[in-house]
Amino acid sequence: MSADFSNVYDDHARSEAYAKLEFPGTYYLAFRDLPAIIGEPVPGGKALDFGCGTGRSTRFLRGLGFDVVGVDISEPMLARARERDPNGEYRLVPDGDLGGLESGAFDLVLSAFTFDNIPTREKKVALFRSLRRSLRPGGRIVSLVSSPDIYVNEWASFSTKDYPQNRDARCGDKVLIVMLDVEDRRPVEDIVWTHEGYRDVYERAGLTAIETRRPLAKEADEYAWVNETAIAPWVIYVLEPSK
Repeated sequence: MSADFSNVYDDHARSEAYAKLEFPGTYYLAFRDLPAIIGEPVPGGKALDFGCGTGRSTRFLRGLGFDVVGVDISEPMLARARERDPNGEYRLVPDGDLGGLESGAFDLVLSAFTFDNIPTREKKVALFRSLRRSLRPGGRIVSLVSSPDIYVNEWASFSTKDYPQNRDARCGDKVLIVMLDVEDRRPVEDIVWTHEGYRDVYERAGLTAIETRRPLAKEADEYAWVNETAIAPWVIYVLEPSK
């Protein structure tokens, strides 16, 4: 993986564009099944939104009934989250260091797209270990990531046609994708990671995937789908500490 990978979301212009984004098009499929996957929160249930960005997924979890803490490494993103949700709890965390999180404090950890931007196996494993330690007994992690297929196809909300080199990318390589639902059309740099690669990361972090979903669209949906009815753009892993 190229050493020049950087966090493209630590950027004021991109954070302003991203703050306007809710759940259009392809993003709808990422969040559609989460309420059923997560289930009803326990009374007083506490959730951690790891990589909360501008707070979209934090607000989503609060709407499900959780007491939520959102954390991110990007101050521009957090600034937009606080503007949109002044009563929310948003914290800046150092890149790769979750030592400040409370151990055993959360019933649920949601990571929505965050690990698409974390470049190495070692860093992924270290972060998942920290997230595992933050869980209460019986707690779970929901890891929502991009399928490798998202980087080699066209979608209602994304385009990769200008980056044919994505097809040669292997697990851990940098790929480029353009978001079509925002004004900022600069390509986003992600790190492609395979199903086998994630399984290895989870095992090394002391986690077990108890459920894996690849949500597909339906022809009756209100969106103008491109490939979403036949190819899943996202993968959702439900994780719990290994026995």
